Amino acid sequence: MASSVTESMVIERDVSIPSDDVCLRADVFRPRGSKRVPVIMTMGPYGKGIEYKSGYAAQWDWLTKTHPEILPGSTRSFMTWETVDPETWVPWGYAVIRVDSRGSGRSPGYLDILSPREARDYYNAIEWAGTQHWSNGKVGLNGISYYAVTQWQVAALQPPHLAAMIPWEGAADFYRDFARHGGIFSNVFLEHWLPLQVLSVQHGNPATPKDPWLNASASGADSSTPSAGLSPEQLARNRRDLVATILQHPTDDEFYRERSVDWAKVTVPFLSAANLAGHGLHPRGNFEAFMGAASKHKWLECHPGRHEEWFYLEEGIDIQKRFLDCFLKGESGSWMDEPPVRLRLRRPFDEKRFDVRKESSWPLPSTKWTDLFLLAAEGDGGHGVLQWEPTAAASSCAFDALGKPLRFLSPPLTTETEITGPIAAKIFASSTTTDMDLFLTLQAFSPDGREVDFSGTVDPRTPLAQGWLRASHRALDPERSLPYRPYHSHRDFQPLQPGEVYELDIEVWPTSIILPAGFRIALEISGQDFKRDVPSRRGDPRPLFGSGPFLHTHPEDRPESVYGGRTTVYVGGLYASRLVLPFIPADV
Repeated sequence: MASSVTESMVIERDVSIPSDDVCLRADVFRPRGSKRVPVIMTMGPYGKGIEYKSGYAAQWDWLTKTHPEILPGSTRSFMTWETVDPETWVPWGYAVIRVDSRGSGRSPGYLDILSPREARDYYNAIEWAGTQHWSNGKVGLNGISYYAVTQWQVAALQPPHLAAMIPWEGAADFYRDFARHGGIFSNVFLEHWLPLQVLSVQHGNPATPKDPWLNASASGADSSTPSAGLSPEQLARNRRDLVATILQHPTDDEFYRERSVDWAKVTVPFLSAANLAGHGLHPRGNFEAFMGAASKHKWLECHPGRHEEWFYLEEGIDIQKRFLDCFLKGESGSWMDEPPVRLRLRRPFDEKRFDVRKESSWPLPSTKWTDLFLLAAEGDGGHGVLQWEPTAAASSCAFDALGKPLRFLSPPLTTETEITGPIAAKIFASSTTTDMDLFLTLQAFSPDGREVDFSGTVDPRTPLAQGWLRASHRALDPERSLPYRPYHSHRDFQPLQPGEVYELDIEVWPTSIILPAGFRIALEISGQDFKRDVPSRRGDPRPLFGSGPFLHTHPEDRPESVYGGRTTVYVGGLYASRLVLPFIPADV
């Protein structure tokens, strides 16, 4: 029996949205009646006909068992991965539209994810929605991850009917955030994600599950579409091989630039929601957008937890609704008085209590940028030291790039210490080969030696922050670099002379943590991905070791003959290797 909520909805399946040479397919949920309403839209490749609870069963089970109270009043019968729940939003006076992007689900065409063509399709879909007889002409975007990335892209095209958006944990720079961290190919995520979540729902794929609401193939691989049941060869010809393309493009060239965002062109009001433990994909774009976008009205929200978790919790829903009510309905309430930055403050070993603090800007105006200098380890295998003052004596420590990493450990903190904001490192290093990759991990440890970690977007034990750099990509863009956030041009190779010392500025993605007195700060430097000895599991079939699936292991990108040499880190004297940390005074 249908609920009273569903009886109050008009549900239209497989609606045709014209976009130049193809018609995209969409599902529309809207209130009954003649009143014109604003629109919440998503467009992406995960299949509008793939039910959350069956297509993403492990994630669904975790979410509903961990938070049985979510989405009160909803039967959760119309939910898909990383999108809003129609049963929640339609009664609030919104139309919800889910669009299959070109070449995915039931929309025909060439599958080229996050491409300029996809962004133009999104533009056309927004304009279609803004001109329907039931629309009030204001379209908002709201979705997680992929459904956030595409928001940045289409916003730069400035569709007239786009009135507001909520990019919830979304990359924005295709090179730096997504494909190549510090110039190093992040291949493992793509190699898992593409076949499981994208290619499995490619338009015409006969292996795609049935859409339970339409009672037809979720990919159109049946008699309902002209593309019914494409062969593997046909499917391959009808999509871009993204892994091969990234391998063919090691520098930040036009392929990446046309898939990245020009912040000067993003002018729409937005609420940028960043995950503090989303290293490898989710948070960087949200912070960069808030700092760089031209929008007059913009807010930054920072939260912990899994990337699909906080979006559906009461706090997350409340901030989404108040923001969209303001810009799509004109019901400003108190939203326009909301401070620009909202932080949920993390403390060690407590993932249930997060104090909220509101700020006026990012980085926080009270930030005291503080150097922690590296001091070499004494003896083979010993820990190096992080100290507050530089040392005049020069020394060095070396490690095999594919072997055991170096760790530098601070003295115990004498007072409670907050670290919130972007992080940078300056490392002086040499290699026995013509290049080297550096992987930096910021950690903290309790007085009894327990590591401070948090449940992240994917990995259940995420360290405080991570950063990466390929030494041959060390050239900085002086116009875009900041003292606390180096920006590399990634346009040219500068091979190393073996044994020569190079000054390397490394961006470490932002974090926020309050550490009690007695805790220690640590920096791990490695030539490969951060990895704990013991894996953690959280309903994920893959073992996860601390970096989630965001690993850099492709043999073509990281041949052992080049990236398996011996790395030496130089400290003291002229080689003042150091961390630059954003300390927040206790009286803020």
